[in-house]
Amino acid sequence: MEVLNRIMTNICSDKLQESKHFYTKLFDFNVDYDSDWFIHLISKDKNLELGIIDKSNELVPEGFQNNPQGFYMTFVVESADELFKIAESEKFEIVSPPMDTFYGQRRLLLKDPNGALVDISSPIKGD
Repeated sequence: MEVLNRIMTNICSDKLQESKHFYTKLFDFNVDYDSDWFIHLISKDKNLELGIIDKSNELVPEGFQNNPQGFYMTFVVESADELFKIAESEKFEIVSPPMDTFYGQRRLLLKDPNGALVDISSPIKGD
C-alpha cells in the first residue's frame, strides 16, 4: 500500500478571485500561489490546503469542467456563529443559518461563488 503524504481539494471555478475572497475571509488561509488559472490556499499552520482551478484549464478534463455538485466540504471551526457574522457582512450566500444538530454540532451552510455547498460546523459546548 502506498503511503499517503498529503490530500488537497481543488475546486473547479470560473470565479477564481471571488472564490479566493470567500475562503480567505472565512478561514485562516494564506494565498500561497495566485495566477490566472490556479490559486493555492494554505492554512497558517500549513496543515490544510485548498486549490481553486480555472475549470476551463487544459488540466481539467472536459467532462469535469462543470460547477461543483454531488459533494460538500465541511470546515470544523471554534464558532460557526462567528463565521455567520462574517458571511452576513460579506453578503455571502447563506443556505442555512447556524442551527444545532442532533449529532452535537452547530452547523452553518453557505454556497460558495462556484455553487459548492460549504458546511461550517463547530462542536456544541456542554455545560
